[in-house]
Amino acid sequence: MGNIVAIVGRPNVGKSTLFNRLTKSRRAIVNEEAGTTRDRQYGKSEWDGREFSVIDTGGWVVNSTDIFEDEIKRHVVLAIEEADLILFLVDIQNGITDYDMEVAQILRRTTKPVILVSNKADTHEWQFNAAEFYKLGLGEPFVISAINGLGTGDLLDHMLTKFNSDYTEDIDENLPRFAVVGRPNAGKSSIVNAFMGEERTIVTDVAGTTRDAIYTHFNKFGHDFYLVDTAGIRKKAKVSEDLEYYSVVRSIRAIENSDVCILMIDATRGLESQDLNIFSLIQKNKKGLVVCVNKWDLIENKEANDIKKMEAAIRERLAPFVDFPIIFTSATTKQRILKVVDTAVEVYANKFRKIPTAKINEYLLPLIENYPPPAIKGKYVKIKYITQLPNTYIPTFVFFANLPQYVKEPYKRFLENKIRAKYEFTGTPMQLFIRQK
Repeated sequence: MGNIVAIVGRPNVGKSTLFNRLTKSRRAIVNEEAGTTRDRQYGKSEWDGREFSVIDTGGWVVNSTDIFEDEIKRHVVLAIEEADLILFLVDIQNGITDYDMEVAQILRRTTKPVILVSNKADTHEWQFNAAEFYKLGLGEPFVISAINGLGTGDLLDHMLTKFNSDYTEDIDENLPRFAVVGRPNAGKSSIVNAFMGEERTIVTDVAGTTRDAIYTHFNKFGHDFYLVDTAGIRKKAKVSEDLEYYSVVRSIRAIENSDVCILMIDATRGLESQDLNIFSLIQKNKKGLVVCVNKWDLIENKEANDIKKMEAAIRERLAPFVDFPIIFTSATTKQRILKVVDTAVEVYANKFRKIPTAKINEYLLPLIENYPPPAIKGKYVKIKYITQLPNTYIPTFVFFANLPQYVKEPYKRFLENKIRAKYEFTGTPMQLFIRQK
């Protein structure tokens, strides 16, 4: 399982720049107005063959009216609770501020590993200013420049030594792992309890390390799977208003450790930005998806086509990925609860579905013949042959073509939709590669 690294520090010390460098992306546009989608504060990183996730906690604040200081303290507390390693960023050109002192005070109390990083040493002369940060009581400061990459390799090497080694568990790798995710109060715990039913004995907790995912082995109604919960989700958040704020970060570990995510949406509130953030985490991690609209029993004066309308609205918001099951449930009346499990099991099976090469060519080549990719600069793209790669984590198809670079996104989507129309890949993401033949 990957480790989670959190970046904390006051504004303008270069958190986004460091985030971009670690995740090799240019996505976190610095100085964006607050409240835009926050999926850019989460990314995956790899160094020396080890994969880990990076979160920039500062980016998860939702237009807060809170006093600045409280806000920073909240990120720090969130980082301490959810991450495996904390990077505390300070600005070498500005020196120590009161905020830095306060953050350091909180961080000195945690048992989690903390690395003090003094950023903005953009030229060598700045390095000598690092000594003053010893005052923070967090050991030796790592001197880096997130902008030009100075010192970041050494920092990454040091980070790897702090990770908890990938623990081994008595988990049966062949069983599917389902995570129930969603905003607070969408009914996650009530649906998990409904799954579990009264017969508590069939439920066995397989503990990972305390702060990693907790797998609950579920074995009844002819199904055998793990429900993934995370240690974090088990704890009641100390402050109720922070629930929303934590929920997306809390979901990260559950999503990363699962095969299929059951995204709970509150029927009385519809899709909200928080749901979209969680959806984008599921997509980014290429997990199977079942959307579960809960509390359907609370909707009054339902009309015959309400379900259809709601389904259409959800698919529209989550497009272009629309091939996933939507189930309307009520955890309290246990309506269609079993259907959720059945559907998750189907989606899991779809992730491993293999289409014989002869069959897929026989089906797709004539379609491609009739609707070839658009010609670019008078050059015609010819797709000659299709095959599905074996042993992939999600269904992956390779199309061999004479000019692969000319096949653009819309045409790939057309191909994907054709595959989905014929074969059962509902709920699972898919990858299409166009390669030189």
